Amino acid sequence: MTLTGLLIWLFIGAVAGWLAGLIVKGYGFGLLGNIVVGIVGAFVGGWLFGLLGIAALHGIVGAIIGATIGAVAVLLLLSLVRRA
Repeated sequence: MTLTGLLIWLFIGAVAGWLAGLIVKGYGFGLLGNIVVGIVGAFVGGWLFGLLGIAALHGIVGAIIGATIGAVAVLLLLSLVRRA
């Protein structure tokens, strides 16, 4: 992976994690935590879209949308684990 690719991943992760933190209020983890949640969310979102048979989202905007949906799912799961 090139440096540019890594920076794009970090950017998408940061934006997706930030958006997910706004959607699921009160469960943000700060900048670094949101980047991690966003990157994990990208994998989860891609997996969920694959299970549902939804075509892959293309481009940066599509990647941010998919990663955000996955990050919201990750934050909801983490909120359930925190409460237990």
